[in-house]
This record gives sequence, structure tokens and C-alpha cells, in this order.
Amino acid sequence: MPGGNGTGPTGQGPIGGRGQGGGQGRGGRPGAGPGGLCLCPACKLSVEHKAGTPCAEMKCPKCGGILVRG
Repeated sequence: MPGGNGTGPTGQGPIGGRGQGGGQGRGGRPGAGPGGLCLCPACKLSVEHKAGTPCAEMKCPKCGGILVRG
């Protein structure tokens, strides 16, 4: 701490630090996050995304294809 006054280097105090929020969700995609849809690229079926399970780990209930985030 320069001078012992508690300010510290620029941008690292409680006021001027990074990460002040305001993001759009994971990856900046509007559909990312706990809600949204998973889409099947083969048959175009859309299913509700389940929080905690990546779409790529889910299979399409109609054709068995791997889902992608939509």
C-alpha cells in the first residue's frame, strides 16, 4: 500500500477494481444461462434447457441426435 493510506495500486481497491457486473451471461450469448432452449440440428426439435446439464450432453427425444444450445 503506497503511503499506508489504504488506497493501493490503481484499479485494485474496493472502488476501482474489475468485475463490476453487468454481463449478459455465459459467453455473452443472450440464450445462455440457466434458462433457454436446446435445439436438435438434425430434426429441428427444441427442448427446454435444464440448468446444470449442457445441451451437448443431452440427446434429442425425437431422433436421438446430440442437442446444441439455441
